[in-house]
Amino acid sequence: MDVYTPQVWLPHERPSLPGSPSTPLHSDARRAAYLVVGLIVALTGGLGNALVSVNLPYLQGSLGVYSSEIQWLPAAYVMTNVSMNLLLVKFRQQFGLRLFTELFLVLYAAATLAHLFVHGLASAIAVRAASGMSGAALTVLGLYYTLQAFPARHRLKGVVLGVGFAQLALPLARLFSSELLALGEWRGLYWFELGMTLLALGCVLMLKLPPGDRVKAFEKLDFLTFALFAPGVALLSAVLALGRTVWWLESRWLGYSLAAAIVLIAAALLVEHNRRAPLLNTRWLSTGNMVRLALSVLLIRVVQSEASGTVGFLQALGLNNDQMQQLWLVVMAGAVAGMVASALTIAPSRIAPSLMLSLSLMATGAWMDAHATNLTRPANMVVSQFLLAFGGAFFLGPTFISGFGAVIAAPRNLISFSLMFTITQNMGSLLGAALVGTFQVVREKYHSSQLVEHLTLLDPQVAARVQAGGAALGGTLADPAMRSAQGVASLGAAATREANILAYNDVFMLICAVALATLAWLAARYFWDQCVVCKDSAGPNAQTGMANVSLNNSGSR
Repeated sequence: MDVYTPQVWLPHERPSLPGSPSTPLHSDARRAAYLVVGLIVALTGGLGNALVSVNLPYLQGSLGVYSSEIQWLPAAYVMTNVSMNLLLVKFRQQFGLRLFTELFLVLYAAATLAHLFVHGLASAIAVRAASGMSGAALTVLGLYYTLQAFPARHRLKGVVLGVGFAQLALPLARLFSSELLALGEWRGLYWFELGMTLLALGCVLMLKLPPGDRVKAFEKLDFLTFALFAPGVALLSAVLALGRTVWWLESRWLGYSLAAAIVLIAAALLVEHNRRAPLLNTRWLSTGNMVRLALSVLLIRVVQSEASGTVGFLQALGLNNDQMQQLWLVVMAGAVAGMVASALTIAPSRIAPSLMLSLSLMATGAWMDAHATNLTRPANMVVSQFLLAFGGAFFLGPTFISGFGAVIAAPRNLISFSLMFTITQNMGSLLGAALVGTFQVVREKYHSSQLVEHLTLLDPQVAARVQAGGAALGGTLADPAMRSAQGVASLGAAATREANILAYNDVFMLICAVALATLAWLAARYFWDQCVVCKDSAGPNAQTGMANVSLNNSGSR
């Protein structure tokens, strides 16, 4: 029998799309097993990269590289993750998702194992690239496993949980990465990453997904598009990841890379725009609804970069990860609570209000953090970080569902939606971190110049502060000139710390402003749509329209 021949399915078993698993009835025990495997697989897809991202300073020291070089690790993950999503959909439609996942899980495990014995920057980048490729498959695979755990009437809840599981990787990595480093230094991170990969591989082999329909999907021009799009995305990722470290206007290669990325991505889109059966439906992606969806997700991801600002702020105060454990527990609890609340309240009619609630919570959390001082400690940021984590997890499921509904109506747009969602998520994270870091550096220089301008030894208070700083070292330094120099250095360090605190406050306020502006835009669009519906229902067929609205509302309830 031809593997591409459509199978005969019962109504409740029919796969929603080619390449997706069927949905037969399962026992309660088997549903629970699917949920557990979905959680493991989804976490494996993002936990390895999260462990590296939160420990870049430690890995930089163990590898003996510069800060600009270590930034290639998160960049390599995004490069391959985004690019593989371009081919993943068609691969699983033609060959099945299982083959792709098992292939790249084995590759990922082999690369991680090799890195344990060949430790260097090149091997670390190779592991992150393999992690990005397997992560592209594991994210979708985790969603499919999670969906098998829910009956048809609760399928939307399964979508929210399946998409949300991967978002728990970052707060989870912050909780126990210090213990892994204490256990085996940098090798502790990679042994754990290897263990998670092998565990996921074993789970996938033991508990298989139900079969689905397969179709011949690949065309020759698909590989031309990939050959243009993949290096373009790689160059753009490198610019966003390293721009702040090597500085945007001081490294010539950034400009060349950005120009080449624009040319390559534009060429790929031009090829797709003129195809009869495009891999990327540029006309669909450029519609108003899709542009608004992509822009809203991108802006929300920028708002979520407040978390990296919080870490930088606390590190500027001299705190390390061990002293933030209680805060990360709260962040983890907020993310889980947001994901569960989103799953319990999800409904197509509540998507816009859910997004607005999420933005309101994140704006409130960022505004609370914008009043930090040098006395602020993790205990003072518990409420704000809970709100930010809750809002960040709460928005993801409704956003995914709002776009996926259009894919169900037109399955050929699945690749376009998958790529758009991945780019806005991953590139949004890189863009947010780049904007936050750049803005913080600029504002720190500004505040530092303002503070230092008033520091003169002619001021009695400044002279007394310098003298006090030197007197603290009187027992170890006998030379008065050396004590005075140390007092000046101590005052300069204090001024730099205060400038950083003021700069991070500006960052938090900027994020609050972006969240409020996005909220105002979404609210205006939502109420405009409501007014259009009201006007349509008040036309010549007003009574019929009102009856239909009433019927729709009762059905949604």
